[in-house]
Amino acid sequence: MLDSTLVKRPSSSKNAGARAQGHALNPAADRAQDRVELRPQMGFLFSEEQEATPAAAQVRAPWKVHELVAEVRRHIEREYLDVRVEGEISNLRQAASGHVYFTLKDAESQLPVVLFRTAARVLRFKPKDGLEVMVRGKISVYEDRGQLQLVAETVEPRGQGSLQVAFEQLYARLKEEGLFDNEHKRALPAFPRVIGILTSPTGAVIHDMLQVLHRRHARVQVLLYPVAVQGEGAAEEIAHGLAWFNKNLAADVLVVARGGGSLEDLAAFNSEAVARAIRASGIPVVSAVGHETDFTIADFSADLRAPTPSAAAELITSTQYRIEETLQSLASRLERAMRYRLLLAREPYTRLGVTAVFARMREGFARRQQRVDELRFRLETAWSRSRIRAEQSRALLEEQLRRQDVGRLLAQRREHLGTLRLRLQQSGTTQLERARHRSRSAWERLQALSPLAVLDRGYALVYGGENVGDQNVGDQNSGNQNMLIKDASQLHPDEMLHLRFARGSARARVLEANTARRTETTKNGSSQE
Repeated sequence: MLDSTLVKRPSSSKNAGARAQGHALNPAADRAQDRVELRPQMGFLFSEEQEATPAAAQVRAPWKVHELVAEVRRHIEREYLDVRVEGEISNLRQAASGHVYFTLKDAESQLPVVLFRTAARVLRFKPKDGLEVMVRGKISVYEDRGQLQLVAETVEPRGQGSLQVAFEQLYARLKEEGLFDNEHKRALPAFPRVIGILTSPTGAVIHDMLQVLHRRHARVQVLLYPVAVQGEGAAEEIAHGLAWFNKNLAADVLVVARGGGSLEDLAAFNSEAVARAIRASGIPVVSAVGHETDFTIADFSADLRAPTPSAAAELITSTQYRIEETLQSLASRLERAMRYRLLLAREPYTRLGVTAVFARMREGFARRQQRVDELRFRLETAWSRSRIRAEQSRALLEEQLRRQDVGRLLAQRREHLGTLRLRLQQSGTTQLERARHRSRSAWERLQALSPLAVLDRGYALVYGGENVGDQNVGDQNSGNQNMLIKDASQLHPDEMLHLRFARGSARARVLEANTARRTETTKNGSSQE
């Protein structure tokens, strides 16, 4: 729940004394004062006499919207000038003007908060969604929307998470072991020739460091060992990289670097493995992890902690620019001292009317700047939606044009024609095979019915007289010349015969012709010629 502490202005003691004196001198006036004593209702003051006035007498001209909202804002700002509210940050937005807008919420309600540029500049941490904070400021009304809001002056984080507890436990254990003692820390080389950097090769950190090193010390060599700076296995990669540099003696100084982030993002640099690898390194190690407000276990175990990766590059090459940095430091101290003295000088005049007028003018300017920021947010949102719609329309038109592409249609027709040609070739091959199969079957049947096939089984054809192409060696008067002999009664003694076998032929002479019929016995025992 929102824990609000309200500080209201005390009533004037002079007016209270006058009322007390008037009551003592005039009892009738005292009774009249009692009758018209102001009674608070909904933050406004009403008297009994006003309440008793008939409704017709209380009718006044209707409010204009901006007049009513302005009156409510003035009343709220007088009553809630200094409040402290606890809650969770959500919907954080930072405008180009430097103002920060977010919503402070709890389980039951939410409150818009605006942190103007002057207050946001002095924050010691970077606000983000989900962070529990305590905000101090005043309650106001954003007149353009008639919306209640908290104008913040300071923002402080609240509570601890599990990662923070683990960080503190590991820090206490390693500190007790003496891992962070200054006696173990070594000085950086004054003029390093090779600088080894362990960071992500695709992040902005390496580019920023290279730019600083090139500007301050162009002759230095940089050796990058690419590692994962967050996620599973990142701590092991960093420890392995430190061991590699020490094994190969490849650098004069090492820098472990990454950009800022949450405790979850910096978990690899809060691991015990990385801390012990840094301490075991024989080469001086500089820790440049996160922003200036981020502290990790690697910072305490390293020989030197740099607030940012760019600052690490400057510290490594600081010898050549030590005098210039000293002058800049003195100038910065002088500027801070002047600002402090100026602040002390302005303090007596804060109660003057002119200061109040200027403060009112600054508040009006800040409200108008808030209106500009809101319009910018709305314009960016509308532009993003318009761009998305235009891209969708373009994609639809490209798809329609692709469907009507002549080349694509021609390719489809060619593919269909190739399919038909392939089917035609397959059909012709199938028909030819079928015809060959039928021809082969007919040939096989023809061969089975050929008389020559009978000759292959040991039979022979007997022709009377002479055969075609042979000389006449038989009886010229015989009637069986060139005739196939089917019956022995057709033969005559001394008749010349021509025998044809499956392979080759022969001539023979009839010595004797036996015309007796062959008798066969059937299955039923009867005889048959």
